[in-house]
Amino acid sequence: MSHRNARLNERGRQPLVQRVRVEGWAVAHTAKAQGVSRQCAHRGLSRFDEQGANAMVDRSSRPRRSRYQTPVDVEQRVLAVRREQRRGQDWIRPEVGVAPRKVSRILRRHGVPHLRECDPLTGEVIRSSKTTAVRYERDAPGDLVHMDGKKIGEIPDGGGWKAHGRQMGSTGAKKRARIGYDYVHSLVDDHSRLAYSEILDDEKGPTCAGFLARAAAYFAAHGITRIREVMTDNHFSYAKSHDTRDVIAALGAKHRLIKPHCPWQNGKVERFNRTLQTEWAHRRVFLTNADRAAAPAPWLEFYNTERRHTALGGLPPTSRLSPT
Repeated sequence: MSHRNARLNERGRQPLVQRVRVEGWAVAHTAKAQGVSRQCAHRGLSRFDEQGANAMVDRSSRPRRSRYQTPVDVEQRVLAVRREQRRGQDWIRPEVGVAPRKVSRILRRHGVPHLRECDPLTGEVIRSSKTTAVRYERDAPGDLVHMDGKKIGEIPDGGGWKAHGRQMGSTGAKKRARIGYDYVHSLVDDHSRLAYSEILDDEKGPTCAGFLARAAAYFAAHGITRIREVMTDNHFSYAKSHDTRDVIAALGAKHRLIKPHCPWQNGKVERFNRTLQTEWAHRRVFLTNADRAAAPAPWLEFYNTERRHTALGGLPPTSRLSPT
């Protein structure tokens, strides 16, 4: 298929036929006037003689058959894994045995939306999000850890709206009901992506300090015995708390604050928060808050020891740690 400014596209073939077949121009003179070769002009005229006016339309350059086209059954397996597990191309690759880029092409060809645009529980398209291409990674475990907290609503006994639908908040009394929140605190190592999380009652300074001390002990048990820098946002419990400052000093670490209103600078723990929310909090329907609170511990063990991580070449975080 020719581009729109080609000399012998659909608009260029019409004067070619007009000059040669109607006005009697010589093919060589017509080709020179239109800036194309005689062979090209003869080819266009032959197409007109055989097919008539239909020859004026550009034809697709797509081959009639492709030697390397993915078999239909393989495409269907890719779509089935995506539909059942709601995973990305790097996760689907070892499950189906197809290269990640080919998985991506299959998903786009069938109009499957990106995971970032879908609800993590239902898989329905709900939004679109932007990403950043700026990446960095420290050279060794413990050089930098990212700390952050996420607030999620508690689940009323018997289940919330994810279990019973949006009508759960249909009345004024239900909308004004104070259910409360769970505060999920997380620490992620920049190099290995080893992660530790706890569900706590608040996000005050003493609570954050206590969490950091326990997270550092967890990291030490997995081979990260020295933490050199702790990166956080500018929340008061991080930036102004004496308890948090004292724990960081006791670790012999430096406290790094991100630039205000730039959460992507602490992006590794922000991305972990999204993964935590998708694969733990919203992965299945919980009928009580206690059931959900009991679920992150086994998931976290799976995340650190088995779950494939794209940034680590498909290996889990513990693959970058020395055995203890």
